[in-house]
Amino acid sequence: MAAHVVLERASFPPRRPALSLSQGRRFVARRVPALRQSLAAAMLLGLRFVQARLISVWGLLVAAYFCPPSIFAAFAVFGAAATFVSIPALMRLEAVFFRSNARYELALAFRLASASGAVFLGLAAVALLLIVQLGWLPPAIGLIFFLSLAARILLRLLWAEATAEGDFRAIGNSNLVQAIVQPLLMLVLIGLFGPKALALFLADALGHCAAALYILARRSGSILTLAHPRLWSLRGLAWGLTRWSDAPRILLPSALLSFGFTTAPLLALPYAENPLLAAHVALAMRLLDMPTQMFGTVSGPLVMNGLRAQSGPGRRSWIRWAMLGLAAAAIGVFLPIAIGAHQFDSLFDGSKWAGVGEVIAVMTLFYAGIALFNPLHDIAASSRTTAWQLASHAIALVAIVATILWFGNLSRELLYAVGFISVARALAHVLLVWLGGEERETIPDSASGARPAAG
Repeated sequence: MAAHVVLERASFPPRRPALSLSQGRRFVARRVPALRQSLAAAMLLGLRFVQARLISVWGLLVAAYFCPPSIFAAFAVFGAAATFVSIPALMRLEAVFFRSNARYELALAFRLASASGAVFLGLAAVALLLIVQLGWLPPAIGLIFFLSLAARILLRLLWAEATAEGDFRAIGNSNLVQAIVQPLLMLVLIGLFGPKALALFLADALGHCAAALYILARRSGSILTLAHPRLWSLRGLAWGLTRWSDAPRILLPSALLSFGFTTAPLLALPYAENPLLAAHVALAMRLLDMPTQMFGTVSGPLVMNGLRAQSGPGRRSWIRWAMLGLAAAAIGVFLPIAIGAHQFDSLFDGSKWAGVGEVIAVMTLFYAGIALFNPLHDIAASSRTTAWQLASHAIALVAIVATILWFGNLSRELLYAVGFISVARALAHVLLVWLGGEERETIPDSASGARPAAG
């Protein structure tokens, strides 16, 4: 809500002439419907994600009761691997959905991203089949991994399209569907197969599939308009790929480096002298990933949809107010989590999860930095100057890997260190975006010749 209040302040022009009382009334009257609509969207999206994550947390805690800690370490690796492999599927073309409010460019970018995703899935299927044939991966795990990968790719594409079009209800409801289906399946599969990693893997894949099918059904009309068969042409796709060549060239490596930073604590797990601490870190990462996703998927759509409508000098002022709102919201979300985890840590004394509350409290620093960073990264990706992002991501990843290697052992001190690096990365991005004043990409008239092909 703090981010919403500041975003509404940012939507006013930075400078207005003095208004008379009657002019002020008319000005407010014109803005009231938009303000109400934006407030309703924020409340709905926030409510849906709170509902979804509360359901997910309880399902995960129940599963943690039945499964040994080592299962969650394997589950964390599986989820991280599936997410990492899904990132290059769309060549980061979903980021260009927000560079312009021209619908024909949104349609072309959507078709180009869809084609990229289809080709990537074909190549992934061949690669997984080869890996299974070589005996490096059990067939069941390979099939589940492919299913999870396909669902994640489809969700990323559809969420970006729904965000660009302002359909926040579809985004919130799809996460609610996943939050209901996945924990239930997790418990059912644990009952059928026992406390095995396979049960968690399959529940993850089917939960993502359920969310993808829901949003696909809800957005089918809009998707058909954007990707109607008569709109497809090689000329249009080639034009789009040339126009947005920075997506695969700069934004994609930046996204991969950013995700590598996010999962860097997993690199420290093999260095743990205490296996129980490694399991605590894996569970803490899984639990804290939920409020991080909730923060990103509530603030991200609101910010990016609002950003798409901004242009001219007011765009820079809007971005700066948005960043202040995001920073206040991140503190408001993660500070209570850290305090609560520390206070309730004693509840786990005498169990296999004793001390996990303290680990969660320490790692909130790391995830608070990630939560603030992610929407800033999306804002920066919508600009024309994106090369600096690649360098900043590389520096941050090198710093965190070097820190892990320097400590040489998983410890709470290491967790504090990576947390401070995460916060520093987010603050550096705040500074860079603040000074950069991201500008909307303009559409040259010379591109109009490609419009028929682009649709």
